Amino acid sequence: MHHTQPFELLKQARNRFTQREIAERVGKDAKTVRRWEKGETPCPAMLEPALRALLQTPATTSLKSGDYRFSLIDLFAGIGGIRMGFEAHGGECIFTSEWNDFSKKTYIENHGDHHSFVGDIVPFSADEVPDHDVLLGGFPCQPFSIAGVSKKNSLGRPHGFECATQGTLFFEVANIIATKRPKAFLLENVKNLISHDKGNTFKVILNTLRDDLKYDVHYRIIDGQHFTPQHRERIIIVGFREKTDFSWDDLQLPDEGPRLASILHKMDGSEPFLSWDSDRFFDHSRRAVQSKYTLTPNLWAYLQAYAEKHRAAGNGFGFGMVYPDSVTRTLSARYHKDGSEILVWQGKNKRPRRLTPRECARLMGFPDTFRIPVSDTQAYRQFGNSVVMPVMREVARIMTPHVQALIEQERTGIAQQLLFT
Repeated sequence: MHHTQPFELLKQARNRFTQREIAERVGKDAKTVRRWEKGETPCPAMLEPALRALLQTPATTSLKSGDYRFSLIDLFAGIGGIRMGFEAHGGECIFTSEWNDFSKKTYIENHGDHHSFVGDIVPFSADEVPDHDVLLGGFPCQPFSIAGVSKKNSLGRPHGFECATQGTLFFEVANIIATKRPKAFLLENVKNLISHDKGNTFKVILNTLRDDLKYDVHYRIIDGQHFTPQHRERIIIVGFREKTDFSWDDLQLPDEGPRLASILHKMDGSEPFLSWDSDRFFDHSRRAVQSKYTLTPNLWAYLQAYAEKHRAAGNGFGFGMVYPDSVTRTLSARYHKDGSEILVWQGKNKRPRRLTPRECARLMGFPDTFRIPVSDTQAYRQFGNSVVMPVMREVARIMTPHVQALIEQERTGIAQQLLFT
């Protein structure tokens, strides 16, 4: 049974605030707010004054920046790194697709559940995807068959993106864009997408987005090391439904990014105690990283021998030792296997250690409030597959004014239509 008044106030508040924003104001977590909203637990009567106060907050202060909202969908969502970048500028997620159960667990723990969470997007009909302003997706990279398009064309058969991309996950994205016509999209992928399959893959993607779907498309490779101490180049493709004056020149990328010391656990007593981590990664009583992250003698001996063998053969393979002033190599999903691409130096005659999952979260630009509810192995995979969140936040910043303009344009157009009908 709901306490009717608080429940009605909660519904009103959700028109303007996310579950997380409401949770922060009333001193609860987002999961609790979600349970109230779904009716799983009653919304307490004592919250009425807090909710009333929240509703009296001027609209301009309901967000970190800007006084407007836009809806977004999160495809191939992983743990929600792209989404977080857009939420910082007023985006509200209304639909998520992620097939991996471990990623889904981390995602829901941090972003709350909403009514529209689906697993695999492939069997899901594009018509059933809710209308949205912005589509986000870090889609997997697959080769396309572009042979035969011109032949089918000459025979007068269907072609375009349906012919060229059918059976790939990019087709699912293109199909949703074609069906729902969002005002904008952001797609993220590895830098090698440009050269994949001798450039054919990227050619099909651009042709599909620009020529078939008629979007104003811009792309750029951005290195995460502007924001975190990690060399991580990713291609970002953004598109708008109408022609815009969007420019990558508006990006504000710091010339000198942070160094590794900024994300490592602090041994001087200043490491924050996070109740959700407790001592899982860092022993606060000893002011030391838990010993399980130090390489075993056998693994360390193996990695050194492996590196020496390749050095003798003139290859560049080997481990990557990092120091407080380092920028690391790219964190990969295989980091859980031996940690060899990023080994933290622990002093002369001491074996190095892996980064802890909390340090990996920081290396990807996730705040310490981001919870890690899965095993270390799964956490390493998730962060290795994720995005440098501050890069997404910065791209969202320069996209948002154009999205807002398109929303306003549509709203004005609808108003004019109503006026003349």
